[in-house]
Amino acid sequence: MTKELETKGAAIQGADAGKYELSEEQKAHQQERILKQVAKELQLPLTKVKASVSLLDEGNTIPFIARYRKEMTGELDETQLRDIEERLQYLRNLEDRKLEVIRLIDEQGKLTDELRVAIEQAVKLQEVEDLYRPYRQKRKTRASVAKERGLEPLAIWIMTQPRQGSLEQEAAKYMDEDKQVHTSEDAVQGAMDIIAENLADDAKIRAWVRKYTQDQGIIATEAKDSEQESVYEMYYSYQEPVRKLPPHRTLAINRGEREEVLKVRLEVPAERIHDYIAKQIVKGESIVKSTLLLVIEDAYKRLIAPSIEREVRGELTEKAEEHAIRIFAENLRNLLLQAPIKGQVVLGVDPAFRTGCKLAIVDETGKMLYIDVVYPTPPNNKVAEAEAKVKAAIEKYGVQLIVIGNGTASRETEQFIADLIAKLKGRGLRYLIVNEAGASVYSASKLAQEEFPKLDVAERSAISIARRLQDPLAELVKIEPKAIGVGQYQHDVAQKHLDESLKAVVESAVNHVGVDLNTASPSLLSYVSGINGTIAKNIVKYREENGKFKDRKQLQKVPRLGAKTFEQCVGFMRISEGVSPLDNTPIHPESYEVVDRLFRELRLELDQLGSKGLKDKLQHADAEALATKLNVGVPTLRDILDSLQKPGRDPREELPLPIFRTDVLQIEDLTPGMQLQGTVRNVIDFGAFVDIGIKNDGLVHISQLSDTFVKHPMDVVSVGDTVTAWVLNVDLKKGRVGLTMKNPNKKQ
Repeated sequence: MTKELETKGAAIQGADAGKYELSEEQKAHQQERILKQVAKELQLPLTKVKASVSLLDEGNTIPFIARYRKEMTGELDETQLRDIEERLQYLRNLEDRKLEVIRLIDEQGKLTDELRVAIEQAVKLQEVEDLYRPYRQKRKTRASVAKERGLEPLAIWIMTQPRQGSLEQEAAKYMDEDKQVHTSEDAVQGAMDIIAENLADDAKIRAWVRKYTQDQGIIATEAKDSEQESVYEMYYSYQEPVRKLPPHRTLAINRGEREEVLKVRLEVPAERIHDYIAKQIVKGESIVKSTLLLVIEDAYKRLIAPSIEREVRGELTEKAEEHAIRIFAENLRNLLLQAPIKGQVVLGVDPAFRTGCKLAIVDETGKMLYIDVVYPTPPNNKVAEAEAKVKAAIEKYGVQLIVIGNGTASRETEQFIADLIAKLKGRGLRYLIVNEAGASVYSASKLAQEEFPKLDVAERSAISIARRLQDPLAELVKIEPKAIGVGQYQHDVAQKHLDESLKAVVESAVNHVGVDLNTASPSLLSYVSGINGTIAKNIVKYREENGKFKDRKQLQKVPRLGAKTFEQCVGFMRISEGVSPLDNTPIHPESYEVVDRLFRELRLELDQLGSKGLKDKLQHADAEALATKLNVGVPTLRDILDSLQKPGRDPREELPLPIFRTDVLQIEDLTPGMQLQGTVRNVIDFGAFVDIGIKNDGLVHISQLSDTFVKHPMDVVSVGDTVTAWVLNVDLKKGRVGLTMKNPNKKQ
């Protein structure tokens, strides 16, 4: 219900809204209650939650809090801080909604003390909405029409459940030609409609039916046309309990229904629900018992069941979307943090058939050196001419690596490059296929046009492909995160929530690595803690007008970069050849004075930074004893000691490099049992796709990831991992390869 709550958590409106506003004392009590709820839900100490919320409310970013305010939060990590932020926002919006509902009911003159307390004590939006439902303004219904015809007193009489008298005679009193109540049957039906709507609006009944539906309901799907071939064939006659339906199946079923391939229904044993409602309202034998039982069946079938089905399926979808976004976010983070290939001249190739393969050579810094196009693939097949061009460019610019995008004509282009490498033996050339998802999005963007105004879209794409190898993070931040292609059903989820989540992942990755203040693009800078797009452009403009930054303090001269922004961003900025060696570390300037005292205590000099002697001395330093002497927190001092031992270190350098190849592997070359090295391209709920050097990635099903039980593939593999796999099966017709990571040669 998070998305719904965001829209309903509006501020209280109206001329007399003041009477519903909370006093300062009430606000403080509400805040305390919310913080306790967050701490309880997340199983965190209340003191840590309070400190974190205080920092967030002051405008501090999560990367800044996680890195530079560890003493205050008790070293909570970014994930825990984001969980706190999300729950805090939900519960604050929930409180706003409660006040709004109380106001709306009170304005109708129907607010009782009991109802107010029930609303105030609700802990979920659904509870608040159930309580508000009877008072919500409705469109014209059968019950509202019956009320207009004056039949509400008859409905009240029926609910008294008299043991004597005649329902027909009582109903006859309400016959009125002017009100279109022509017969006693018309009057009874109208009264039944009123009672049915009241039952459908009853919060207790709805809560029970909802829970029962979630526990006992079955999602059933069937094909609209069973003869039609589609990717949804496993759902053409399918059933699964609601409580067991996994997220990826929920989204697959939703998509099949949306594309009008599947019909979906929620099946629930209605008799048990009828019995429960009857126990709530039927008080024993009466002259209206049979009528009430009919009302119960009608209320459930016509009003409650369709509504609860929408709610239950909506909740399934929301949970599935949250799960899919979480998977996408984790994959994206691992992709962004892949090891950069530094110090290499790279040839990027954007493959194609008719329009030819675009070539781009970039130097060690990513600067474009060469652009061209060759036509070695069908229908042109100008192989000899392409070979001559590419060979000349390789020799002229000293190319060491070749990167090929995995789009159309990728494998034909790969064969051409592999053949060329074989003819250039001794040069040590290697190639790699990279996922080019999003490259076309970037190359057609305004950003790419500004960066390379004289190049066409495909030429820009070739440069992007080359740079992805040199620095995946710096290049991929130029692309809308959801276009990068490591998700699962990313087009089926709430796009606003997806964008927010993925932006947080990119922000986290960028700040984890840090950015070079003198080379970073506006795209990269805009993800630094506290920096927005405008300030990022201002930083680059200042750099262009005044030359390279020599000192982090110079950031304070950048237009619109105020004191708070400086505090948030400066620790994540790096200057490699600046005035102070500390500017090339993650140490925040606010701690430079601590470093000064530390060096005096250990009798070290700043110019020793990077030396083995200094590293050895810092490694053996007693952080806790020093922290007491220097009057600084232990977590902060630990981070300082770590940063001083590895100045200028890129945390990604510790990760494994991708697999480079020199020859082509065809699917026809594969046989069951063959051992291969591969790179994990995508991790999803039911397994992992691994690039083993053929056209399509092979799939390692979750059951083949390990000899032990695997709850989720992400517990075993991550995007970018280099893995050993064995061929399980090959489907030449569909171009599919099944892999296993269980060693078939291992003795059981």
